[in-house]
Amino acid sequence: MIEKLVELYPKIVENYRIVEKRLTDPDVLEDPNLLKEYSKKHARYYELVQAFQELENLEKELEELKEMEEDPEMMEMVEEEKKQLLEKRERLIPKIKILLLPESPNDSKDVILEIRAAAGGEEAALFAADLFRMYLKYAEKNGWKVELIDSTPTELGGFKEIVAEIKGKDVYRKMKYESGVHRVQRIPVTESGGRIHTSTATVAILPEADEIDISIDPSELKIDTFRASGHGGQHVNKTESAVRIVHIPTGITVTSQSERSQFQNKQKALMVLRSKLLNLMTMKENIERSKQRKIQIGTGERSEKIRTYNFPQNRVTDHRINFTLHNLQSVLDGDLDPIIEKLIETELEERLGEIEIES
Repeated sequence: MIEKLVELYPKIVENYRIVEKRLTDPDVLEDPNLLKEYSKKHARYYELVQAFQELENLEKELEELKEMEEDPEMMEMVEEEKKQLLEKRERLIPKIKILLLPESPNDSKDVILEIRAAAGGEEAALFAADLFRMYLKYAEKNGWKVELIDSTPTELGGFKEIVAEIKGKDVYRKMKYESGVHRVQRIPVTESGGRIHTSTATVAILPEADEIDISIDPSELKIDTFRASGHGGQHVNKTESAVRIVHIPTGITVTSQSERSQFQNKQKALMVLRSKLLNLMTMKENIERSKQRKIQIGTGERSEKIRTYNFPQNRVTDHRINFTLHNLQSVLDGDLDPIIEKLIETELEERLGEIEIES
C-alpha cells in the first residue's frame, strides 16, 4: 500500500500547485463560493504534501538504519530508533489514506447518530446501549463532542432507541462506515439456561444538514408537544417541553426531549428532520449512481448486516471486508480505528483512479 501511495505523490504536488495558483486568480477572489471551495482544497492538499514529505523522510531514515544494523555495538540503539520510526509511520499512513479519499460534500459535517434495538427484545436493547457506549468512547478518543437528543430507555438499562449529535473534525468521514445492522452473539443476562442468543441493532449515521442544504415548508409539518420522561416513564419535568415533529409528505417522525426548553427541543428535532431528509435525498442519488458504479462499502444501507460481535469467541468481524479482530472488549471500549482504517483502505483502493489532476 505504501508503494501505491508514493506513486500518487507527484499528482498531489501538482494539484497543490494548481490550487495555490487559483487562489491568486481575481475571479476566485471575487467569488465567495469559489474562494471557500479552493481554500478547502488548498488546506487539504497542503496537509497531504506535508504528510507525504514526512513519510518520505521516515522511509529515508529507515533505509539509513539498515546500513547501521551490521554493527553489533549499534544494534540496540538501531532497534530502538527503528521501533520509534515504524510507530510514527503507523500513525501517519491512516492519516494519508483519509486525506486521499475523494472528498464528498458531507465528509466535513457533524452527524446525527441513531441506534435502534431490532431483533432480540431486551437483549437487543442492551446491545443498543453497548453500541452507544462504544461510540461515546470512540468520540472521546477523537476529541468529538456528543449531545443526546432523544432516547427510549428500558428497565434493565438498555435503549429501544437513542439519538445523539456528534460534533468535531472529520466526524462523518470516519463514522459513515457504521451505518447498517450490527449483530451480537452472547449469553443474555436474562438467559438462565446459558444459551447463546443472537440479537441485532441498527445504526444510522446521518450527515447533519442545515437550512442551506434542506429547506422545509412549515405547512408540511405536524408538531406536537409532550412531557419528557426518563427511565420507567418517570417525568423529567412537569411541562410539555418534549417535541414531536411529523413531516407529512414523507411520514418521517422525529422527537427531541433532552432539553428543558421546548424551543431548544424543537430546534434539535428540526435539525434531525433536515438530516433525515438530506439522507433520503442522498440515498436516492446513490441508487442512481450505483447503476453505473457500485462501491462495496460505506453505502449506509440500514438493512445491510455489517458487523458481528461474538462474545464466546472474543471476536469482531466486519462482513463487508471479511476482517476479523480477536479483541472484542477493546473494540467495545471505543478502539474502532483498526476496523475503520481497514474500511478506508479498502475504499481507497477501489477509488484510487478517481484522483485526477485539477483543472
